[in-house]
Amino acid sequence: MALCFLPVLSWGQQATEQSVVPVQQDTITVQQDSVAVEQPKLSLKQRITKRINDKLNEPYDTTRDSRYWWRAMKHGKINFKDSTMGYPKFVMFCYKTYMWGDKAFNSYDSAYVKPTGKNWKLFLKSDNWFDSYIGTPFKDMKVIMNSHLVSNIGVTLSFMAVSLGYSISISNLIHGGKVSNKVDFSFTCARFTADAYYWENQNDINVVYVDKNTDNERHKIRQSGVTRKAMGLTAYYFFNNRRYAQAAAYCFSKYQKRSAGSFLAGISLQHFDVKFDPEKMPEEANDYLPMQAELPRILYNDYCVLVGYGYNWVLGPKWLLNFTLTPYLGYRYNIMPQPGERQSDFSLNIRARIGAVYNHKNFFMGFQAYGDHHRYKKHDSRLVSSLLEFSALAGIRF
Repeated sequence: MALCFLPVLSWGQQATEQSVVPVQQDTITVQQDSVAVEQPKLSLKQRITKRINDKLNEPYDTTRDSRYWWRAMKHGKINFKDSTMGYPKFVMFCYKTYMWGDKAFNSYDSAYVKPTGKNWKLFLKSDNWFDSYIGTPFKDMKVIMNSHLVSNIGVTLSFMAVSLGYSISISNLIHGGKVSNKVDFSFTCARFTADAYYWENQNDINVVYVDKNTDNERHKIRQSGVTRKAMGLTAYYFFNNRRYAQAAAYCFSKYQKRSAGSFLAGISLQHFDVKFDPEKMPEEANDYLPMQAELPRILYNDYCVLVGYGYNWVLGPKWLLNFTLTPYLGYRYNIMPQPGERQSDFSLNIRARIGAVYNHKNFFMGFQAYGDHHRYKKHDSRLVSSLLEFSALAGIRF
């Protein structure tokens, strides 16, 4: 009988031994897994995000008193449509003023224009430009000045309707010195836009002296020491502001869904200053100038009204092309007139702008071309000044 039960007892012992081992292995595995969970370390971004979320989600006093709005705001629970938040009168006034302004000045037809959903924009720009001047500083002589091409690199930061940009010559960064720089500021909404700018260029120029007494004989020299500065303010109103978004082409804060254009009208205030340094004047230039004469300083202000037209051409779901042309007529005040010249007269100018934009989610890139042409003529005196600019840019919305 004992012999009959021995196989059974042996099987039971083996089964017991086999059943114990997997339990131990499972226990070890669980312990290893628990250790692995504790080891990973959070990155700086993850730690900051966790800390912010913990702060927003922590309990706070929800008593509806006069300070409830402040406690709710610190925990991300702000709601201006909730009348029980207990906002101060000044805060509600600011909010209602903003909502009124947003509806009155930044409202579009949703079939033509839609928002990007982002308030901030940051983009880098490669800016290439030159300036040109043609004048008759003396009775029998014409002077043509064309600067060398200046290559700037810059950055622009935008928040909602406001943009601020700065660019500096690449030569400045590599070789030092002060060749050229630009600063620009803009405010753009649905109904109007305003741009303020300042630029300075000390790059060498090519000067051509044309002597009318010798069958327009030309003498070309390279000249340094010529400082050109300009600053101005331009503002204009869009008549078709419900369907046309200038911001889609140049501020990148809107999407133009369907092609549309608009007439525009506004004002332009500009200041120009071109100054020659006699000590840097090439000696050979004295051979072409009248006896003991120097090139006069060009210093004047323009006060103009402008009219024009802008058009956004939607080439596809991601591409946009803009053309804007604005002639402007006004009053020019010559701060340093030459003998026999009048101090003020009429000024006729024209400005053209082209912008191409490619949008991909929150990224965008584009190309822009800009030309500003000023013409001033009276009696035997004439001055034509021009600025041409070509830019490539790339940026992100966030």
